[in-house]
Amino acid sequence: MTYADAISHRLLQICTDRNITVNKLSVLSGISHTTIQDLVSGRTKNIKLKTLHKIAVGLDMTVSQLLDFQEMNETIFEDE
Repeated sequence: MTYADAISHRLLQICTDRNITVNKLSVLSGISHTTIQDLVSGRTKNIKLKTLHKIAVGLDMTVSQLLDFQEMNETIFEDE
C-alpha cells in the first residue's frame, strides 16, 4: 500500500460515513472535482499538505484528524 492508496481509502470512507458524494466533498473543500476524483482514484501520488488542509477544513476537522486512521498508523508503506 502507498500513502496515496491510504488517503484514497480514507476519503472514500469519510464520504461513505457522512453520506456525501465525491462531488459534495469537492464543494465543501473548495477543490475542483477533477482534483478530488484524482485523489480518490489514486491517480494523484503526491498530495500537497495545502490540499489535505482544504479537505480537512471542508469536512470540519483538522489535518491531524483526517490523517489519524488505522491504515496510516499501522501500515509500512511502499516507497513511491
